[in-house]
Amino acid sequence: MAIDTTPAPSPQAAPPAPRPHAPKLSSRDKLVLFVLCAAQFMVSLDFSVLNVALPVLGADLGMNQSALQWAVTAFALPSGGFLLLFGRFGDLFGRRKLFLAGLALFGLASLLATFAWDPASFLTGRALQGVGAAAIVPTGMSLLTTTFPEGPQRDRALGISGTLLSLGFTVGMVLGGVLTDTLGWRSTMGLLTVFALLVLPLAPGLLPESRTPDRPRLDIPGAVAVTGGLLALIYALSTAAERGFGGADVIVTLVAGVALLVAFGWIESRAAAPLVSLPMLRRRTVAWGNLGGLVTFSMMTTVVFVLTLYFQEILHLSAFRTGLVFGVQGVLSVLAGIYAPKAIGRFGARRTLVGSLAGQGVLGAALLGIGEGGWSVWLATAAVSLASMFHLGAIVSYGVTVTSGVPDEEQGLATGLVTSTQQVGITIGIPLLGVLATTNSDLLTGTRTVLAIDAAVVLVAAALIWFGLRRGAARG
Repeated sequence: MAIDTTPAPSPQAAPPAPRPHAPKLSSRDKLVLFVLCAAQFMVSLDFSVLNVALPVLGADLGMNQSALQWAVTAFALPSGGFLLLFGRFGDLFGRRKLFLAGLALFGLASLLATFAWDPASFLTGRALQGVGAAAIVPTGMSLLTTTFPEGPQRDRALGISGTLLSLGFTVGMVLGGVLTDTLGWRSTMGLLTVFALLVLPLAPGLLPESRTPDRPRLDIPGAVAVTGGLLALIYALSTAAERGFGGADVIVTLVAGVALLVAFGWIESRAAAPLVSLPMLRRRTVAWGNLGGLVTFSMMTTVVFVLTLYFQEILHLSAFRTGLVFGVQGVLSVLAGIYAPKAIGRFGARRTLVGSLAGQGVLGAALLGIGEGGWSVWLATAAVSLASMFHLGAIVSYGVTVTSGVPDEEQGLATGLVTSTQQVGITIGIPLLGVLATTNSDLLTGTRTVLAIDAAVVLVAAALIWFGLRRGAARG
């Protein structure tokens, strides 16, 4: 599949001809897709399933309010920090091998977190879950893009994967509350253990091994710089979400993270076998596609965060009713996952990405109409649910945009960038914008401020990506 490599048609030109329908997947292909998507769903579930359980967990394990942030940060640090490194490891030493190792580690770590006896054992389990997730996500995405050929089949597979990714986050919010109320907080971690035990036995016989044909040397200085930079950046932003940007540790780690990432760029420009190919980063589809992914993830997670506070603190909805609102969002995300690949086939990934971001931004702006009246529940539910459909379209189309035209031997690098963008986007949105809502003396005013900034960022990004990819297509 080519990503809009022809100049934009004139107003009189006919629209692009639709591409052929995707051939039906074989039974084996469906099983491979099931295993890969189940693993991605499991990791996505882990991002949100614990959130509602945190107060109960803290009381049980003796963790105070300030320590509870580490229940989330201990997972986010390694899962985001090691993504690029493990993506490259998979390229060099075998994606299937590393995927299976990540699954096994994730399952064992979830078991440790389930039966944790004190804060240290629980946080250790969470950190090891993050390491396992950092191995699963890029290798799983690489196995998907190398198993399904570029074109309609891959679009369809990415559509299903993106749907489950978005759905996992939403389902986790609902399941977290239900499980905590009925079986206790440990059941949220136990659920992840069960997922790993279900997927792991199926994977070895189904997944093909894949790696780069040659075995270049690993870029150790680059690996140290990018991993350290991402770890420092995620720590700083995660901590700032709880305590603001004024703390010395936040400032030091933020500066260190930026410095290490700048050093990483300098190292890669001189490395014989770079961890990230700078020519790949200069591809317009890779650069602009990842910008779209960063914006859609960071802004949508921020909307979900501030609306969760709004529903419960201003409209006084119960946790269960709040979960139902986001359940509607999850259902519409599933529908979007079905139609997103069809939209890409009909209009191209560039138009689908830009249109999805524009729709997400417009519906984000519609949320500015919320207030304190009961009617606001219906407005917010409709707007955020429809916005999530466009969000899902952006997820699928940015993944297709970034990975299309990339040789199989570099798919690990490309998908490592895709998943790093995803992880960083999920991590930075709430610290950067959510804090404006939580620190404002008037929560409703703070919420509207965040929603306004959110909508503006998404719409500006849509315009930039449109012109950036259009100019690249015209030159191509």
